[in-house]
Amino acid sequence: MVTEEDHRTEEERRAPAAVVFDALGLDYERAFAGSAPHRASLGRLLELLAPGSRVLDVGSGTGRPTAGTLAEAGHRVVGVDVSPVMVELAARQVPGAEFRLADIREATVPEASFDAACAYFSLLQMTRAEQAAVVAKLARAVRPGGLVALATVPLDVEDVEGVFMGQPVRVTSFAAEAFTGLVSGAGLTVLSEEHEVFTPAHPEAVPEPHLFVLARRAAR
Repeated sequence: MVTEEDHRTEEERRAPAAVVFDALGLDYERAFAGSAPHRASLGRLLELLAPGSRVLDVGSGTGRPTAGTLAEAGHRVVGVDVSPVMVELAARQVPGAEFRLADIREATVPEASFDAACAYFSLLQMTRAEQAAVVAKLARAVRPGGLVALATVPLDVEDVEGVFMGQPVRVTSFAAEAFTGLVSGAGLTVLSEEHEVFTPAHPEAVPEPHLFVLARRAAR
């Protein structure tokens, strides 16, 4: 279960990422869903998952490719996203998974309630402290021996203003070594670390460095 209590107004609750991805909708999927490195990362995760595993997908977007690929393989997927538009799209496109509108920074995720957790490029509009806290939360959310799959843009930047697919954004990230150190610091063992360069299918896109990390929580 992923639950969230929030007594702020709707406008106060709207995270910057929600504004951006509400506006992008399916354009985001068209730009990124064809990423061969992303699908390869999912393939590595699938090789290690037991049949019918319960998987948390953080920043589930339109549901494709992550939730869709996992659900098609027979896994029970719970997707969470801050964008109402994305949650609606995902529920329509991947009916075999469950999607919830929630901010993972504030959501309550019971310890050891999932077999695996994914966060593909969904940390980049969080502060460094928030990213570290979310990775630690995901490490606790998976059972002992469970898996955590993460992807980020490995750049040493903090609260940098930019434009992403025509939308103004503020981005924070870590250099690759610092990011894998963050993962290890959350009590996870890094199983694989893949560095790729991907150019999104969008007129304003430029090649982006991508880092895919697969890690495991220690078995008791």
